[in-house]
Formats: sequence, structure tokens, C-alpha cells
Amino acid sequence: MQVLILAAGMGSRLGKYTKDNTKCMLEINGKKLIEHVLDIVNNVGITEVTLVVGYKKENLMSYLGDSYKNININYIVNSLYNKTNNIYSLFLAKDKLIEDDTILLESDLMFEESIIRKLLDDKRPSLAVVDKYQAWMDGTSAVIGENDKILEFFPKDLFRFQDVDRYYKTVNIYKFSQEFSTNIYIPFLEAYVKVMGHHEYYESVLRVLTSLGAHELHALKLNGEKWYEIDDIQDKANAEIIFAKNVKDKLKLIQSRYGGYWRFPKLKDFCYLVNPYFPPQKMQEEMKAYFYELLSQYPSGQETQRLLAGKMYGIEPENILVGNGASEIIRGLGKVIKGTFGLVFPTFNEYPESIGYDRIIKHIPENEDYIYDADTLLQLAEKSDNLLLINPDNPSGNFIKKDDLLIIASKLLNLRKNFIVDESFVDFSTNGEEESLITQEILDAYPNLIIIKSISKSYGVPGIRLGVIATSNQELISAMEKEITIWNINSYGEFFLQVIGKYKNDYKKACDQISTERDRFYQRLQEIPYLKVRYSQANYFLLHVIERFTATELTEIILERYDIYIKDLTGKTGFENKECIRVAVKSFEDNEFMIEKLRELKEELYV
Repeated sequence: MQVLILAAGMGSRLGKYTKDNTKCMLEINGKKLIEHVLDIVNNVGITEVTLVVGYKKENLMSYLGDSYKNININYIVNSLYNKTNNIYSLFLAKDKLIEDDTILLESDLMFEESIIRKLLDDKRPSLAVVDKYQAWMDGTSAVIGENDKILEFFPKDLFRFQDVDRYYKTVNIYKFSQEFSTNIYIPFLEAYVKVMGHHEYYESVLRVLTSLGAHELHALKLNGEKWYEIDDIQDKANAEIIFAKNVKDKLKLIQSRYGGYWRFPKLKDFCYLVNPYFPPQKMQEEMKAYFYELLSQYPSGQETQRLLAGKMYGIEPENILVGNGASEIIRGLGKVIKGTFGLVFPTFNEYPESIGYDRIIKHIPENEDYIYDADTLLQLAEKSDNLLLINPDNPSGNFIKKDDLLIIASKLLNLRKNFIVDESFVDFSTNGEEESLITQEILDAYPNLIIIKSISKSYGVPGIRLGVIATSNQELISAMEKEITIWNINSYGEFFLQVIGKYKNDYKKACDQISTERDRFYQRLQEIPYLKVRYSQANYFLLHVIERFTATELTEIILERYDIYIKDLTGKTGFENKECIRVAVKSFEDNEFMIEKLRELKEELYV
């Protein structure tokens, strides 16, 4: 068995990283791509490697020489690398290809050693390594029939997203038997190049073979093995997470992204807080039906957004403003409202960071579960110009009832102080929407009351970035409006506001569903002996890690072993000398997966 690596391309999409070097000299986590590949080849015992080189070939050839560890290295030069595609590189290597059974791969790949071992252990003579198509993938795909026979290859220009469930992505790792190369592939390759020229891809030949049925090529399906193709800077960043040198680096890289986790489909995100039961399928289909119209047209300005949001919450449009998520509103709030803010810690850091810690009057409850009541808030209000409350609180889940909030609002009104309430999670509480303060009657009665709500979290649509601020204080609304741009909401967000009224009953059911699942999940978490869970009225739990681990150690262990991402609260204000994590409430299936893995750790530790 030999290995043939195509490494002639320029890799221009990687910009500065390939300005002076070929793509396979790119470093991922401090190690060059070509070294990743050759180390795997060496580990599995293959001693013959041929590289087809072109762009900046001198650097690569000088770096590797004619051997690497136990591997003999041969070179074939593609001097037309800037005028041809990879079919020409393979054409130049055709005489080498027929010398032995060959593993063919491209030089811009990172992959686990287990993939090559799996390829070698499989007795079928010729194989294409494939993986079920996922959102981050791009390029040639395949359709597979009985006994994993490849029925058809699809180049990306013929890819049909409506058929995505049928597709497997080619990993660009192949095993060709000597017989297949000699009697089938090479003759078709030579004919194809003669007719079509050098500007095609070698998979085009495979496509012809499958259309004629003249091949022995089968699919080797991956089952969770890691790999990544690195074409551009984004791919480089993603690969550095997937192949992080250690779990500390991986966690740091994941935390720094703040989302976009669809690129890592194996990652189970128990950190970010999203309703898994909404929107319903019909609403999703309605939004899909108007996808192109929404994509190709400008959204309305703020006046229309306020009409839609007012209708959604049953209040006058002059009393509400729509933000690009609650985060945009929070940022503007610190600029518009003067003075100090009383705030209970630990808290959602966006508030003190936006307002400025120097303007925050901090209160930390003197109990391990961070429980506080209305009297505590009134005492805090005496020390500050404004009172700010997240209700239910994040991350503690502490909850103040609506009647108590109105008492606070009344007393602060007499003191001419603002009462800002973030009720992003209130719909998950026991009485749900009945606990909301966003009613016209309440807004009219308490002009000092300012309510913030993230639509992203409770409605399960963080990708369209929606949040609102509601108050009858027109001076404040006008000042806040100046802090946002005319098109701060995209068309998908506007369309959501337009149609949400049709799905109010579905939303109520979704909130009831997550409330029920939360209570069940709470009971299950109590079965884990190294955790102490605090009950919550939101869709998350604050957990104390009471033995065996620190909070950071537990966060790292379940990320490394199970690809579960939770919120490590170490270092947050209020958690000094405490070991705490926050875990989101997700679907029944995901929550049970979490419990299963936490129990595995229990069984491992309590022997």
C-alpha cells in the first residue's frame, strides 16, 4: 500500500496564510497539515508516499526532504498548478498510481488516524470515505445504494439542498486497488483529460464511472470520526476547535465564538438558553416559503417594527421599541439612563459590562443559592438611582412574583427612580405569560417601569436577533431610538413579528412543555451525587459541584468525553470560592443524554 497526496494548489482563499507557502504547510494548533498527515501514515505502517507539488514547491520539498520518519517521499511536479485543477495533478501521477494499491488524499485535510486504519482494515478493494452531509460541508457529494455501492457523484454545482438527506459528503480520501487504477480509473482518466482538458476535478471521472456502472467503488461511511477540509480562514478556525491540542484550548476557543455551533453538529450546547419546543413546524414552513422574498428585500424601518411588536404584546406602538436582540437594547440603556444602578449579583454580565461596573451598586445574597426577595430589592434601591432586575434571574433562577414587582414599581415611582426589569425568561415560570409586566395598563400606571425582553430565548429564534424594550416613558423611548440604526432588524425578524400572532397557542404549549420538562429534569439532576441543583423558574439550573471535581474540571471532562458544552461560572462575580455551573433545559432526549453521561461519571467515581 502506498499513499498519493495532491498538494499542488495555491490555496488562495487562505489569504496571508498561503501567500508564501503551499496550503499543506499551514499550521493548525502549531503543527503543519502535512505533518498531521504524514504522522498518521507513519503510524499505520505505510512507508511510501508521493506528493504532487506545484505552488511554492521549493518550501515543501526543502522542509520534508526525501524522507519523514519511516516514510520514503517522492515528488511529482505540476508546473501548471496555476492553470489546472486537481485532475491534472492526478493525471501526472497516473504511472505511480498503477504501481500498487493506493490511498489517495488531498493535502488540505485534517483527520483522525482511525479513518485510515478503518480504510486499511476494510477488505473491499476500492473505497471512497464519506460522511453524512452536514451544514458545514461543501463540495462533491455521493448517493449510496445497497451494500454501500456508490450510485452517483454530485459536484457542488448540481447539488440540490432539497435532497440533502440523501447525500454523503466525500471526505477526499480514497482507496484504489491496483487493478481498479490500472484497468478502470486510469483509462477513463486519460480519455476524460483528452476530451475535457485540465480544468476539471478527478471526481468528475468517478462521476462518469458511476453513471456507466463500470466500477467497484464502495462507500466507507464514517461514524463520528473527526475530519475537516481547510479551504479558507473560517475552516482554519473551525479545525482548530475540532482538533484542539487539549480540552482547555478547545473550551477557550468554543467560548470565544459565542455561537455558530451548527458548524459542530456533534456538540450538544447546554450553555446557551433557547426554547427547544418553538417555533412549530408549520411556522418554520411558513418562513421557508417566503425565504427568497425576505432575503432579497429590505426590511421596514423602526416605525413598522414598533407596530408589529405592539400588536404582538397588545400595547401601543409608541410604548415599545425593537432591538437587534436584547443586547442592542442593553447597550443603549447604559447611555440613555444616567446615574447608578442597583443590581443583584451574580448576574448576566452584559448589564454591568454595558452600563459600566463603576455605575453598579452591587448586592450579593448571603446564601449559597443566591435567593433574595422584594425587601432586598427595595433596600438596594435606596442606595442607587435606578433598580435593575433580571426576573427570573440569570444564572440563579431566582423569581419575584408580579404582585411584588408592582409594589416595588409603585414605591420607586414615588421616589422618582427607574425600575428596569428584564423578563426574558418569565414565560417559562409557573404562570408563564400571566407574570409578564408588558401590558398597557401596567405601563400607563408606572411610567418609571422599563421592561426588556429577549424574544430570541423564549421563542427559540436566536438566529433572527430580536428583543424589545417597553415603557410609557416617551422621552426614554425617543432617546433609545436614536441609539439604533434604521435597519437594525432584518427581514426574517420582521416577518417573525408579522406572523407570530397566528402561533400564540403553539407558543403557550411550548412554554408549558419546557416548564414540565424542566421539573422532570430537576428531579433527574437530583440523582447525581456530586451535584446540588437549585430549583429554577427559568429554562436553566444553577448547580453546585459539591465533590470530586471543580466546576472547571467538570466542564472540561464532559466537553472532552461527550462533546457537551455547559456554562462554567468560575470567575464570575458572586461565585468567588464556589464551584458552580449553569445547565440549560433542553429537549427530553438531550436532557436524558446529559443525565446518562453525568451518571457514567458517577459510576466511574463511586466504585
